[in-house]
Amino acid sequence: MPSRTEQVIDALVVGAGFGGIYQTYALKRDGYNVRCVERAPTAGGVWYWNRYPGAMSDTESFLYRYSWDKEALQTYPWPNRYVTQPEILKYLNFIVDKHDLRKLMRFNTAMENATWDADLCVWKVICDTGDVFIAKYLITAMGGLSQAHFPNIQGINSFKGRLIHTQDWPDGIDLNGLNVGVIGSGSTGVQLMTAIAPEVKNLISFQRTPQHSVPSGQRPVSEEERKKINENYDNIYKQVWNSGAGFGVNESDRPMSSYPREERKKIFEGLWEQGNAFRFNLSKFNDISTNIETNRETCKFINEKIDQIVKDPRKANALKPTGLYNRRPLCDSGYYQIFNRDNVDIINLRETPIETIVPDGIRTSDGKVHELDVLIFATGFDAMEGAFTRTTIQGRDGKLMTDHWKNGPTSFLGVSMAGFPNLFMIFGPQGPMSNGATVVEVEANFIMKLIKHAESRSVSGEVVIEARPESEEKWREICDKEARSSILHNAPSSWIFGTNVPGRKPVVTFYFPGLKGWLEITKEETDLGFPSYT
Repeated sequence: MPSRTEQVIDALVVGAGFGGIYQTYALKRDGYNVRCVERAPTAGGVWYWNRYPGAMSDTESFLYRYSWDKEALQTYPWPNRYVTQPEILKYLNFIVDKHDLRKLMRFNTAMENATWDADLCVWKVICDTGDVFIAKYLITAMGGLSQAHFPNIQGINSFKGRLIHTQDWPDGIDLNGLNVGVIGSGSTGVQLMTAIAPEVKNLISFQRTPQHSVPSGQRPVSEEERKKINENYDNIYKQVWNSGAGFGVNESDRPMSSYPREERKKIFEGLWEQGNAFRFNLSKFNDISTNIETNRETCKFINEKIDQIVKDPRKANALKPTGLYNRRPLCDSGYYQIFNRDNVDIINLRETPIETIVPDGIRTSDGKVHELDVLIFATGFDAMEGAFTRTTIQGRDGKLMTDHWKNGPTSFLGVSMAGFPNLFMIFGPQGPMSNGATVVEVEANFIMKLIKHAESRSVSGEVVIEARPESEEKWREICDKEARSSILHNAPSSWIFGTNVPGRKPVVTFYFPGLKGWLEITKEETDLGFPSYT
């Protein structure tokens, strides 16, 4: 290991994605001596690592950016309705350079361990480069979806072809003319397969749990549309901060039952044509995620669309979910259509499971070997706590974060934990279930208010901020109660509850009422002088 250099600073931010960039900016803006460490070679966070073909935000372009830089909101180019991974990465690095943040960032640098020193009231952070930071405040912004999850499949090490996880996409790989298999059909798998289907020799989707997907409506944005958005940004964000999901969609207050039955299909057809999964979910019916009958009618409509689009009944049946529309809303740019191609097939793992991976490909339970040159895992993430498994964090009295989370990750408001003073999280467990680009802003703003309040009360200059244990426990109970009102609570193998990783205890990882409810709670907490903290 290189010789260690020790830096005494006010705050260390870990991660330079959407959250880490803004937190670093906010601390710099307010006069703090701040540094940011990032394990990638540049800023971007998950948008650096997730470079797979077709990677795209499912939040529309006009909102998948920072609200606090109004000049960039109105002038930075985004030609299409949705931004792709290269565009997002370029935007984030533009913001870093515009606000002169790069000099505060240390790339190719990962936090290895962090220890709270109760005598000095500081965190001692050691990085894999040998750098040591002594920081009054430690803010993690490592991403809720940043640690790849590989399924435990027999024979995985015997495969003689190329194994790839979408979260670690290799530079320069050419799939043209190759036989490719994909395991996983969530948002990542849908985007990937839609993008690569025209270039590969053969594509096989090994699908265990199909999900409902609606069109994204990806298309160019005209100059007139952009001009109208630019002129209306104040009202757009006023609506966002007063919404649950924060996706710029006017969220309906009418249940499906309030519409005549003959009108509902027309509404669904209009939403399908308009595109966007969150608009489909939220803008006309307010009970798709809470009412079983409403959900079943939604599923029926999408399943009928699959039958209309996919010509081969066998493929169509494999693509149709048998459960409720109760997982992460997906949207696509022609996913179902690719299964009309002669070079694209699907294996229904509910009927014919994978028996083992063999040197030449995958053998299914019917004895057939599906020969592959490349096997791609689009199997998602070890959500929320996965990013923290890369490091060791010791709080008060040497308590390990892994012990604190032994029954599943918990927090207060998604940003703090009892027993871990002066440690704050961006996009931690039990934060608001909402558009990630808005969540990181409101959480960082709350953290700044909390720090400033504590410092204004300090006489000695020493500041120790810690969530009360009873506050964290009460917040967990609130999140559990809110989750039970949603049919998402019964979702099979959902990363939202950590159950996509075998052996994990189910735990609610979001505050389901979303942005508006969280902002109301944190405003009250702020106005009362942060009574949930010591």
